[in-house]
Amino acid sequence: MLKDGHGRVVDYLRVSVTERCNFRCQYCMPEKPFSWVPKEELLSYEDLFKFIKVCIDRGVKKVRITGGEPLLREGLDNFIEMISKYKDDIDLALTTNGYLLPKSAQKLADAGLKRINVSLDSLIPDVAHKIAQKDVLPTVLKGIEAAHSAGLKIKINCVPMQGINDNELCDLVEFCKSKGYPIRFIEFMENDHAKDGAKGYNSIQIQNILKAKYSFKKLERSGSSPSQDYIMEDGYVFGIIEPHKDDFCATCNRIRLTASGVLIPCLYFEDSQSIKEAIQNNDIDKAAAILNDVLLNKPEKNKWSENPEVSARAFYETGG
Repeated sequence: MLKDGHGRVVDYLRVSVTERCNFRCQYCMPEKPFSWVPKEELLSYEDLFKFIKVCIDRGVKKVRITGGEPLLREGLDNFIEMISKYKDDIDLALTTNGYLLPKSAQKLADAGLKRINVSLDSLIPDVAHKIAQKDVLPTVLKGIEAAHSAGLKIKINCVPMQGINDNELCDLVEFCKSKGYPIRFIEFMENDHAKDGAKGYNSIQIQNILKAKYSFKKLERSGSSPSQDYIMEDGYVFGIIEPHKDDFCATCNRIRLTASGVLIPCLYFEDSQSIKEAIQNNDIDKAAAILNDVLLNKPEKNKWSENPEVSARAFYETGG
């Protein structure tokens, strides 16, 4: 069993397989040029898998594949199959913008993927284009349908932005209710890489927008999810992720690994260590020792609630 320095059990590993993305979303990387970490500097799937096995053997029960946009990395279904075959009851999930799902959803499901989170920030083509700086909506909707047809459990993520998609929040709820998908609204996380002047909404503001149409009540937190959930009168549950708070930190069970082998104990801290050299040299004991050290120094809570500054973290490297 993996435990951090505060006694929390860590059983959830998020693995970014690429920093590349085919969108240029305003809240993430709108000005990022199409230049990337060279492929040879990334850990191979085989090397990533070596470390994942270390984590699974020590109690990790959930692995989420992220990016950038993870479906841009070739052979992802083979990587997922490696993990699934090693432990067939692992909770294996993926976060994606959905654009490449029409051709890949069934392959991913066949490889052992169980769940998928899809970013859907608008149901209006022109608005979706404005956010992603690309004509994406029809293909993303086809991707969601393909994932549904493949039997994947689907959750929708949305980042409400002032003056852009804030008039669509109820429409997005209705869409998700009609499909049976839970939706989570994510507070915009201020970062150096977002579009200048981009502004989001906090949890209270999001709730106030939704209250114009719905009645709902707050649910007690359960488990280690960062989402604060709310239940509507008809029983539909939606969530809001509030990174500017730290009340979910008490049950944090996560650790993150980037595509280049950097192990990150907390999304909102710059502290990290690399397992790249150890893994590439097949020094599994050293990689495990680095993991132990990173866990020992995992912070008790994030810094954002105390000092809500603009983060230097490139979220496209860590998968949010």
